[in-house]
Amino acid sequence: MTALPNSRPFRIVFRWQAIATAAIAAIAALWAGWSGAWSALLGGAVSLLASVVFAVTLALSLGDGRPSGPVKPLRAMLRAEAAKVMAIVGGLALALKSFDGIVHPAFFGAFITAVIVFSLAFFVSDSEPGKQSNG
Repeated sequence: MTALPNSRPFRIVFRWQAIATAAIAAIAALWAGWSGAWSALLGGAVSLLASVVFAVTLALSLGDGRPSGPVKPLRAMLRAEAAKVMAIVGGLALALKSFDGIVHPAFFGAFITAVIVFSLAFFVSDSEPGKQSNG
């Protein structure tokens, strides 16, 4: 599985994250009004941004994508994971410091859901459904 921003698994999981965030925002809007909806959207946005940071860092770290051994991909994954964690910590800190009326259950619920959805990329095939890959 490649995690490049234009890869099929990344596109699908990014879409799933956005849909899950929107669904939680709709539920939060019914439960806590506009501040709940905005809090959920903000929580999901932190995870979406971290996903983009992960994919871009991985793509840049892999370079041409044809490693000669296991060291380069492993370093690329660790570098991308570290960048993702830094983006998450920075995004959470910025969101929690910047917005006074944040609804914490909606914010963290959307954030955690989107992070879990990102981990499902492992199960998404690189090839289109109905097409056989050459590898």
